Amino acid sequence: MKTAWSARPAPAWSFTPARTAVPANHCLESNRLVADGQLVRTEQLVKAYRGKRVVNGVDLNVNAGEIVGLLGPNGAGKTTSFYMIVGLVRPTEGKVFFKHKDISATPMFQRARMGMGYLAQEPSIFRRLTVEQNVMAILETLPMSGAERKKRLKVLLDELKIGHLARQRAYTLSGGERRRLEITRALVTNPALILLDEPFSGVDPLAVSDVQQIVIELKQRGLGILITDHNVRETLAVVDRAYLISEGKVLREGTSDFLVNDPVSRELYLGPRFSM
Repeated sequence: MKTAWSARPAPAWSFTPARTAVPANHCLESNRLVADGQLVRTEQLVKAYRGKRVVNGVDLNVNAGEIVGLLGPNGAGKTTSFYMIVGLVRPTEGKVFFKHKDISATPMFQRARMGMGYLAQEPSIFRRLTVEQNVMAILETLPMSGAERKKRLKVLLDELKIGHLARQRAYTLSGGERRRLEITRALVTNPALILLDEPFSGVDPLAVSDVQQIVIELKQRGLGILITDHNVRETLAVVDRAYLISEGKVLREGTSDFLVNDPVSRELYLGPRFSM
């Protein structure tokens, strides 16, 4: 019998994403998954500024086919922890592992080549370019032929259901359409893990539901997903489990049901009237 705080099992593979053949010397390693499914793990992460520890010994992990949340109040250290995994912030102490390799000092662009995708909170598209030009701009950084790029472009646009927007300029997109385009761009490098920074921010309720469905579909494809977002209800609705960070440490870790019903989580973060 499973305990309330155990991770939910990853679902069966629901569909196989179409993949474009790439040259044998392709630099990306993203579709090489480790045998045990573990993608990212942190070990006693510490970040100090002027001697003050804003992150103080954070341990977490994300596996393939799993959605994990990273939650906490403002100033708790969750964003700094997230950025240390992304590669935007370097740990003062501790380590970040990706597929069991120590990447604590690895630059962000090399993490991307290893199969770590990142969707920033800020808009990351080229507003004056069309949807297909935005995606092609990333494809052109990869060592593949023009024909392969065009084929991969069509696959990506169709998978994220934005093919009908291909010729539309990015500044005309709705919030939900923009999020779809940003996620499409993040998937160009075929990542094994995708890190989502505030994916539910700045979009209307219908678009939030749309983004949630995309995240679930990515999980069904076998990707590992780590989400940090201030929209707690929307995040807990899709995660398999979540970490609650408080005062630089992991206060609680468990399923959404566990956290929602945990007195400490409610007292320090969710509030007494919180409900799903």
